Amino acid sequence: MASIKIPTPLRVYTGNQAQVNVEGATVGQALNSLTDQYPELRPHLFNGAELRNFVNVFVGDEDIRFLNGLDTDIDADSALRIIPSIAGGQE
Repeated sequence: MASIKIPTPLRVYTGNQAQVNVEGATVGQALNSLTDQYPELRPHLFNGAELRNFVNVFVGDEDIRFLNGLDTDIDADSALRIIPSIAGGQE
């Protein structure tokens, strides 16, 4: 079963779990499995059916934006990571 590492700010929606096991053959299916388990997480990851612009998902070290996006194939032992973009600061 694939796993998704949950960033600290989003763990409040996963019962403080740092990693969640998910099912699916693609990144999109895995994320849907995650949000089926934790429905309150969905609006923080998705805008409708699309991944929010500030949410980055990696399979191993590969950013899915440079692969096939949500259609990127994964294996049962794949390790996914959600990494929210951070902006701000001073010059």
